[in-house]
Amino acid sequence: MDIQDNLLTLADGNKMPQQGFGLYKVVGQETMDTAIAKAYAEGYRLFDTAQLYGNEKEVGNAVKKLAIPREKIFVTTKVAEENQGYQAAIDSVKESLQKLQMDYVDLLLVHWPIESSFFDTWRAFEEMKKAGLTKSIGVSNFQMIHLQYLATQANEMPVIDQIELHPLLSQMPLVQFNRDHHIVTQAWSPLGRGAVIGQDVIKTIAAKHGKSPAQVILRWHLQNGVSFIPKSVHEARIAENAAIYDFTLSDEEMKQIATLNAYHRTGREPELVYEYNKQY
Repeated sequence: MDIQDNLLTLADGNKMPQQGFGLYKVVGQETMDTAIAKAYAEGYRLFDTAQLYGNEKEVGNAVKKLAIPREKIFVTTKVAEENQGYQAAIDSVKESLQKLQMDYVDLLLVHWPIESSFFDTWRAFEEMKKAGLTKSIGVSNFQMIHLQYLATQANEMPVIDQIELHPLLSQMPLVQFNRDHHIVTQAWSPLGRGAVIGQDVIKTIAAKHGKSPAQVILRWHLQNGVSFIPKSVHEARIAENAAIYDFTLSDEEMKQIATLNAYHRTGREPELVYEYNKQY
């Protein structure tokens, strides 16, 4: 198994790479071109952007320069809070596709749950899937209560729930809930924005395997069966993050990493975003 052939089958039957490449805070066309070209060369096939990131146009340009068949890559984008609602979501996704220079995305996510447009946005997502604007639909930053609430009206449930997930915020009850309901959990900030790398447990395990702390953390995600999308604009780091398929963490090492959970968020609390209808 390697990064290219390591695929997860989603509840709708589509397949998605388990490991992807995050594009949050990747700015500037030259930087984007270099990062995506290097990631593709290292075997990454999933590229994750969002309306909020303000770089969909640069992503589209970079992919076009690679001159590869569209079906060779898996592209995700997300609808921002200000574009939620039935018609607003549809209009914004059509604009995103123009920027990406693509006829469809492989995965479309609701970026954050917000109370004011909760069901209308999801209804738009179901319609956009039927119309072929996206192959799969999912959510981001939804907690268990949001998924349960969505289930009261949804005709089709999300196939992905992308959440902040790392050893300091393992969210195991939510991961298990998603697994029980055939929803793939995808980790954003899989390295905890650097907060996890300095943990002694991680460093000790890394030294034992001759790997970096980041590689150990990503391997932990891999063996937990979740999807994960590390980001970097440094070519050496991009290659390092992909090189996690030649070692295995023992059951004891997996347990040791799991004990690091401290309920420590580096991002927003989803329930507050839901209540305020915006990122606070």
